Amino acid sequence: MAKKSVIAREKKRQRLVAKYAELRKRLKETGNYDELDKLPRNSNPIRLHNRCLLTGRPKGYMRKFGICRVKFREMALYGKIPGITKASW
Repeated sequence: MAKKSVIAREKKRQRLVAKYAELRKRLKETGNYDELDKLPRNSNPIRLHNRCLLTGRPKGYMRKFGICRVKFREMALYGKIPGITKASW
């Protein structure tokens, strides 16, 4: 489990990216890079890092499900993810 502060920081970055997305797009189209530099650094989507929604784990993230591989396997074994079954042959 990641520290609560790290998870909170990532959520704050996501809010900033969403808030400034339209303004950032408009400034890029007009080529106004001086105003673009004045925006908060964390409003840039490149600073986001994919993290597990349940634990905040940064590695082993599965984009399709939004969770890490550990939680994915756990939930799949308990049948909590529809359409996912354990492979056997």
